[in-house]
Amino acid sequence: MFQVTPLRRLAVAASAACAAVVAPSATGPVPAYATGTAEAVTAVAGVTPLVPLSPPPVREEDRVSVDHLTVTVRHAGGRADGTFEVYCHPGGGSHPDVGSACSAVDRNTRWGRDAFAPAPDGDICTMRYGGPATAHVTGRWAGRPVDATYDRSNGCQIERWDRLVPLLPDLRPAAR
Repeated sequence: MFQVTPLRRLAVAASAACAAVVAPSATGPVPAYATGTAEAVTAVAGVTPLVPLSPPPVREEDRVSVDHLTVTVRHAGGRADGTFEVYCHPGGGSHPDVGSACSAVDRNTRWGRDAFAPAPDGDICTMRYGGPATAHVTGRWAGRPVDATYDRSNGCQIERWDRLVPLLPDLRPAAR
């Protein structure tokens, strides 16, 4: 007598699925990419699919084509404190200098590197204090989510802050 093994069942099921995708129907070839392979398998194999095969829905953040950042600055003093919106490509928002802010982030954006990455652990940093100013940047840049915090607690953090001036306020001492 013929014995059916699990491996044979798998091979038969795979063959039926492949045949369903490429088999012609009464109206011509089955467009599996348009209707999903569930309908094709149902038509050929005569079974009811448990779950319809379709692509996942597009998430809202995947539809956004504009780079958008929200910058919240505290303890910088004067008009530098506050929350500002920055839209780039095309530019817009409530930031005092949108064009230069977008350019600052653009010049720090490199393929494969996070423009908003924290200072690397283990770096040797000068023990220089740059003041109590803090900043929090959130949003999307280059299709990726952004959630970064900035302060001026040592030389590495000050350098990281200064790289994004004028997205972040220029707090460097004036030249004498």
